[in-house]
Parts: sequence; structure tokens; C-alpha cells
Amino acid sequence: MSQELESIAADQSALVLFSGGQDSTACLAWALTHFARVETVGFDYGQRHDIEMTTRLNVLNKIRDVFPAASRLGEDHVVDLKGFGAVAESSLTRVQEIKMSARGLPNSFVPGRNLVFFVYAAAVADRRGIDHLVGGMCETDFSGYPDCRKDTLEAMETVLNLGIERPYRIDTPLMYLTKAQTWAMTHDLGGGVLVDLVLEETHTCYLGQRGERHAWGYGCGTCPACELRATGFEQWRSGHV
Repeated sequence: MSQELESIAADQSALVLFSGGQDSTACLAWALTHFARVETVGFDYGQRHDIEMTTRLNVLNKIRDVFPAASRLGEDHVVDLKGFGAVAESSLTRVQEIKMSARGLPNSFVPGRNLVFFVYAAAVADRRGIDHLVGGMCETDFSGYPDCRKDTLEAMETVLNLGIERPYRIDTPLMYLTKAQTWAMTHDLGGGVLVDLVLEETHTCYLGQRGERHAWGYGCGTCPACELRATGFEQWRSGHV
């Protein structure tokens, strides 16, 4: 860590949970406009498609090239959580059809994933002297995952503060935004350059497909993540935000 970054206060610093998807890229841009120092953390939890781990590096490199506040972007960290992915049965970690489960949740739900992510992010942040943890969770356009809810994350913030004795703040700038509003926010933060970066470089598709470039970016076009992204893009482009 440079001496310049070391001098920046913990409450002016943020650690972004960064997958290289549309939402975490929007959150990274948001953090770069709100904090003097920003670092990123990614999680290798045994995803079916490891393209996410490659894509996130491409996005980070592009952000450093084109985003106005990129000079605030510091280290990237990667945490190995393959053991967790092996325990958590999900269509995101095992080859199986994406469908609703008997409990009323899509089987793309990885039980406790976001909770685990924040525990590890908090440990990284403590070592790095960072108080803000930024995540792309949203309970407006989501699949019903209970660990994306505001109530869950407020409780998690309390647990981290008590368990680590650090004044963590979990920031979720997308919590009440639709996907169309996320596209609008992306444009507001970085204009057409940032929108183009999201379209060309980010990866959101559950099936890991990047063969076809749609108007809204790359993906299979049929999984829930692609459908949300495509619908939101069309709504934003047509002015229905």
C-alpha cells in the first residue's frame, strides 16, 4: 500500500465486493465517486463457470483506463472459497437446470453466500484499514434471495461491528433500484464510456455464455440474470426508468 493511500482515513475508504458483473461494476463506479480510496475483493467459490474470475480482471483494467476517478482504485484481492461452494448446493455451483425449488426459491440461490462474502470482506477490510463494505445486493430486481434483503444486510452489519469491533458500514447503492435505474445510474456516473464498458466487458449470465453480443451485452439471453439485464436495458433505452 502506498504512503498516500495509508494516509486516507478508514471512513473515507471502501472495499467493493466485485464479481465483474453489471451490478458490481456500477457499485465500483459509485464507490470511486464517493470515497478517496477504493479496493476490490473477488470470491472464487467454485462457480460453474470460472469466466467470472477472468472477466472481473478485464473490467478492472478497463476501469483503470477510462474512468475519471480511477486513480482512487487500489489493490484487488481474491479469496478462495471453493470449499464453501462444494457444500452449498446450487445451480450456480453444480451442473443442473435452473428452476424453482420446493422451498419457493430458485435453485440458483447459494445458501448464505452473501453472508460468507461479507465475513471474508470484513476480514480483508480490517487488515487494509477500511470501514465501508460495498455490495450490489438489491431487493427490487432480484430472484427472492433472502441474503439480498436490506434487513438481512443491516443485521449483518451489526454482527460484523460486534464480532470484529470495527465501525463497518455496509453500503448497497442498488438496493431499491430497478435494473433500468441501474443502467441510468451507470450512465450518470460515467456516461456512454462506462455504459459501453458494461456492455462489452461485464459478465452476468448464469450459464457463463459470452458467444453472442446482444444489444444489452453478452449472455445466453434466457437465464434469469440475462432476462433481467435485457429487460432493464430496453426500459432504460426507451426512457421507462
